[in-house]
Amino acid sequence: MTSETTSDIRQEPLAGSDAAAPPLAELATHAVTNQPPPFGPRDLFASDPAFRDAALRATGAWAEPALAALGRAAGSDAVREAGVLANRHPPELVTFDRYGRRLDEVRFHPSYHALMRLAMEHRIHDVAWARAAAGEGGGHALHAALLALFTQAEAGVMCPISMTYASVPALRRQPEVAQAWLDRLIGGRYDPVLRPASEKAGVTLGMAMTEKQGGSDVRANATRAEPAGAGGPSADYRLTGHKWFCSAPMSDAFLTLAVAPGGLSCLLVPRVLPDGTRNAIHVMRLKDKLGNRSNASSEIEYHGAHAVLIGAEGEGVRTIIEMVHGTRLDTVFGSLGIMRAALAQAHHHVRHRRAFQRTLIDQPAMRGVIADLQLDYEAAAALAFRVAQAFDASGESERAFARLGVALAKYQLNKRAPGFVAECLECLGGGGYVEESDLPRLYREAPLNGIWEGSGNVIALDVLRTLARAPDAMAALETELAAATGADRRLDAAIRALPGELRAAADDEGAARRTCERIALTLQGALLVRHAPPATADAFCAARLAGDGGRAYGTLPGATDIAAVAARVTDGDA
Repeated sequence: MTSETTSDIRQEPLAGSDAAAPPLAELATHAVTNQPPPFGPRDLFASDPAFRDAALRATGAWAEPALAALGRAAGSDAVREAGVLANRHPPELVTFDRYGRRLDEVRFHPSYHALMRLAMEHRIHDVAWARAAAGEGGGHALHAALLALFTQAEAGVMCPISMTYASVPALRRQPEVAQAWLDRLIGGRYDPVLRPASEKAGVTLGMAMTEKQGGSDVRANATRAEPAGAGGPSADYRLTGHKWFCSAPMSDAFLTLAVAPGGLSCLLVPRVLPDGTRNAIHVMRLKDKLGNRSNASSEIEYHGAHAVLIGAEGEGVRTIIEMVHGTRLDTVFGSLGIMRAALAQAHHHVRHRRAFQRTLIDQPAMRGVIADLQLDYEAAAALAFRVAQAFDASGESERAFARLGVALAKYQLNKRAPGFVAECLECLGGGGYVEESDLPRLYREAPLNGIWEGSGNVIALDVLRTLARAPDAMAALETELAAATGADRRLDAAIRALPGELRAAADDEGAARRTCERIALTLQGALLVRHAPPATADAFCAARLAGDGGRAYGTLPGATDIAAVAARVTDGDA
C-alpha cells in the first residue's frame, strides 16, 4: 500500500484501447442510495427504554445522571472509533529489552489506554464500594449498568475493570493487607505505568486461577506456595508454577490460587515490589483469541514470585469465590451490553433499508424478527437488573437470591447471546458480515461470557447444588415467583411444574441444563408480568413458557402484538 489517495492514482488506458479512459468523475456508475445513515453518535441510555426502565427500577432516580453521562460518552463517534482501533491493533508482548533483560510487558494501542481512562473516570471499577463507604445503596446495580453501557462501545477493557471491582470482597478478608490497595483502588484514576502501588494514582487488579491440567477444576492446581517464614494470613510466600489463563497481565496485582502446606490457598501477587523491582512473573505468551482482542490474556509462570496470603491456608476457593461472585455478575451485564449493541445496529439498518417497495421494518417477516429479538432482550434486562438489585440488598433472603440468581442469569443470557447476535447480523445481510459493520466483532465477543467464570455445565450444576444445599436460596426463589402468581395462567403452570423439574434433576445431573433454563425462563416471565408492558409479558409467556413460538427468531405466536413489542426497541434514530 502507498500513501496515495484514489485521486492521485493515474488512470491508464485499457489494454488494446486507442484512447485513455475518461476521467474518474465521469465513471459514476451509481449513486449511493438506499443505505442507512451513520449509526452514531447516539445516547446509549436514553435510546433504550427497556434498559432505562430496568436500571432505574434497580437503582433509583439518583443514578440517572451517571448513566446518562456514560450513555452519551460511550455512544459518541470518538469512543466507538477507539473501540474499533483497540481491536484492530491488539496488544503485543515485549518479553525482553534490547539488552536481554526480562521486561514481561504488554504494549497497547493508545486507544486502549484512552478507553481504560474513560472507564475509570466514570467510576465503573469502584462506584459500588464508594457508595457503600458513604452509606448509600444501589452501587452494584449502578456498576453493572455502567459496565453494560460501556460494553456496547468496547467489551475488552471491561475485563480488567470487572476484576478490579470484584477483587474488593476477597481483599477485605485480610484487612491489614487490603487497605493499602483499597486506598489506591477506590477513587483511583487510570495509571498504566509499572511502578509500586504506593506511587500510583490508581491500581487495577486481576486474577490467575486456572492451569493446563485442571481448567475449571481449580483443585487440580499444581502451583506451589512456600512460606518465606512462619506462614499464615498476611505472611509472605514464594510461588512456583504456571497459570494457563491470566487476563490483563499488566494489572498491578493478582489474586491467585496455589497449594500451600495447608492446602489450596489464595494469595495476592503484586506486579512490582515495594522497592521498585519487578516480581518474578514471566509472561510466556499472549493468547490468540477468537474475540476480546483488545484485552491481553496471557499464560504466565511464577518463578519464586513474592506473594502474600489472603485468608487461611486451605481456604483458597472460599476466599476467591467472593471475587468470582462479582465477576459472574459482570458476565451477565457484558452479555446484556453485547445483545443491545447488536440489536440497535440491526434495528437501525432495517428502519432505513428498503426492499420490494417497503422499508424492511415494515415487512411483516422482518418486524417479527425484531420483535422476537426485543422480547429476549427485554427479558434479559429484567433478570439481570433484578439480580444486581439483590447484590445491593442487606437481608439474608436477598443475599441468597443473589447467589442463585447470578448463576441463573449467567447461564440464560450467555447461552442466548451468540444466537441473538447472529440473528442481528443476518438482519444486515451481507453488510453485516463485513468488519465495518461492527457485527463481526460483537459476534466473536458473544461466546466469551459463557466460558469465563464457569462454562454452561459448571453453572447449571452450581444452580442445582445451591438449591439442594441452601434452603434459603430455594425460599428466595419461591418468594420471587409468588409475587407474580395469578397474573398469567401460562406463568402459573410453569411455576407449578418447577418442583417436578427439580426432583428429576436431583437424580439426574444430565438434566441440569434443562432445569436451569426452565427456572431462568420462569423467573424472567415472572419479572416481565410484573414490570413490562402487557404485550411484552404476554408474548414472552406464550412463546417461551407455553411453547407456542418456534425455535428460531421471528417465530412468535400469531396472536402476538408484534408492533407493540417491537416499538420498545426505539434505537434513538430521528
